[in-house]
Amino acid sequence: MNMSGSDPKRFTIGISIGDPAGIGPEICVKALSHSHIYEKAIPVIYTDRAILEKALELTRKEFALNAISNAGSARGNFGTLDFIDTGFLKGGECKYGEVNAISGEASFQYVVSAIQSALAGETVAIVTGPISKEAINLSGHNFAGHTEILNHYTGVNHSSMLLSAGVLNVIHTTTHVSLKEACALITKERVYKTIRLAGTALMLMGKEKRGIGVAGLNPHSSENGLFGKEEAEAITPAIEQARSEGLNVQGPIPPDTVFVKALGGVYDIVVAMYHDQGHIPVKLSGFGIDPNTGLFTKMKGVNATIGLPIIRTSVDHGTAFDKAGKNEANEGSLVDAINMAVTFAKNRRNVSL
Repeated sequence: MNMSGSDPKRFTIGISIGDPAGIGPEICVKALSHSHIYEKAIPVIYTDRAILEKALELTRKEFALNAISNAGSARGNFGTLDFIDTGFLKGGECKYGEVNAISGEASFQYVVSAIQSALAGETVAIVTGPISKEAINLSGHNFAGHTEILNHYTGVNHSSMLLSAGVLNVIHTTTHVSLKEACALITKERVYKTIRLAGTALMLMGKEKRGIGVAGLNPHSSENGLFGKEEAEAITPAIEQARSEGLNVQGPIPPDTVFVKALGGVYDIVVAMYHDQGHIPVKLSGFGIDPNTGLFTKMKGVNATIGLPIIRTSVDHGTAFDKAGKNEANEGSLVDAINMAVTFAKNRRNVSL
């Protein structure tokens, strides 16, 4: 794999811009206004020229545009946006804030192009902007989200979502399913695989000192079977298997305390059992909002997929259609995602993906 493009000190990072009707284009040009990114990365955007031009007009940012056919030819100069032009949109087909099949198809093409470049070794990692699951499905692609698209196009059967905000890192055993289905999916095999992927995530992040804390599924981790059987039948056996193989893992720990312990530095990462169990503490930790304006004053957090043959990180928020086209979006999460992609790339030599 070409780990650093033409510059041995920097990593070529592909950025799929997300749904063009959302805040993805805006936060992309804002993020790449941070000059420090270019000290360690060569960003390549997967989008359409017209979408970048609209974003530059919206944000009043001054960048030169450099259309390239291959990520390996990116210049990586601050002040110039290197991009792969898919030629799908001309600019007038979608409007900010609208969910439609055209923007859904565009966002799908952007991320697939980025995946293919990474698989071909043209980039070391991809960073994905926010997509609309509804728009993707309206365009005829039956995927629940990025994770499922990534699994399909990389040929992976099982991967896990990692969320990070500051010192809090959370990996998920289940994600985009109903709560009822999530409970049914808590099996020894699935929990064990997620614990193993938590170990991979720690190596990619360069963190292995305090180990892994595994959350229970039920209140009080079932209180010795009073509130459920998943801990005894699935979670505890998975922990014991992982521990027998040398992983530093503890649990099951009651869900109402495990995240407090992780924030306090007891664990490097928490294995959550379902979507909201993991998402709520991460977003409470990483997001801040002005109660008077309703605007986000802080948006720290990264979404990464662990278990793929490529590195993928992403923003930890959605398309924010209600704010699209208003120049109000905060780029902090995308900056964090680019930084994490670089960290993963640096540590990848120690990890078998």
